[in-house]
Amino acid sequence: MTQRILRRPAVEKYTGLSRSTIYAMIAEGSFPKPIRLGKRAVGWPESVVADWLEDRCKSEAA
Repeated sequence: MTQRILRRPAVEKYTGLSRSTIYAMIAEGSFPKPIRLGKRAVGWPESVVADWLEDRCKSEAA
């Protein structure tokens, strides 16, 4: 099965977070680090972002 990779603009839409918030959360360890796709390109596996969002929703509901 092929893993879909989300680039930053897609992650912003998927999560509702801004670019600066995503990178601030990465720096503090509360958002998954991206994988390097090339010299100037990074992305996140869609499943990793979906799992992070699901865990965040569960913790908010508790």
